[in-house]
Amino acid sequence: MIQVYPDLESLSRAAAALLVAQANLAVAARGRFSVALAGGNTPRRTYELLAAPSLKDQAPWDRVHVFWGDERGVPLDDPRSNARLAKEAWLDRGPIPADQIHPMNGADDPAAAARQYEAQLREFFAGQPPRLDLVLLGLGDDGHTASLFPGTKVLKERQRWAAAVYLGEPNLYRVTLTAPLINQAAVVAFLLAGGAKAGVLREVLHGPYDPGRLPAQLIRPQNGELLWLTDLAAAAQLPVGFTYLA
Repeated sequence: MIQVYPDLESLSRAAAALLVAQANLAVAARGRFSVALAGGNTPRRTYELLAAPSLKDQAPWDRVHVFWGDERGVPLDDPRSNARLAKEAWLDRGPIPADQIHPMNGADDPAAAARQYEAQLREFFAGQPPRLDLVLLGLGDDGHTASLFPGTKVLKERQRWAAAVYLGEPNLYRVTLTAPLINQAAVVAFLLAGGAKAGVLREVLHGPYDPGRLPAQLIRPQNGELLWLTDLAAAAQLPVGFTYLA
């Protein structure tokens, strides 16, 4: 489903409302809610809204577990860290218990960090399907999502839930959830804004299936819901077939 909003602010409010709604549904059904957060600039406003007083009492935050879709191989206090972004914008100001916040930490040994993160996820889902309740994702100008980049070996991963990825430019390792795990989620929501995303969004949704070049095409939840939340500028090159929410 493609939902188009006038601007980043309205998109962010919709994304925050989505997280709150899914948290309430999951806790009512299973007693807890698990979400994997995205990095990048687009979700920052969503996280700020989740820290606002108006939403602090709208979800059972003491039952929420926070994971990440990917992380750069930098210390968690580095300005480039996805975990730092979310902590500053939301988590340090919110009521989620600290031991229910699960950042990736690939600064020293990304391969070991990926193994440890998978072990943590397997422990979390012990005896249950590995089904995150909500995964938030972004979309890069090159068609990547999380740290699933064009031409990387991780795109062919079928078994592991997390993997280390090396990018020669800018000479940096990353740790990422893999497509097989993301596609087990109950809801996957892409958040994207700005005219710079319009061309790649059109290619991912309406171009030939070529996930080696456009890794976001790998994201096809098996028994879940796929949402695209965009602003009007990012949707500018889409044909008819989306829902515009004024």
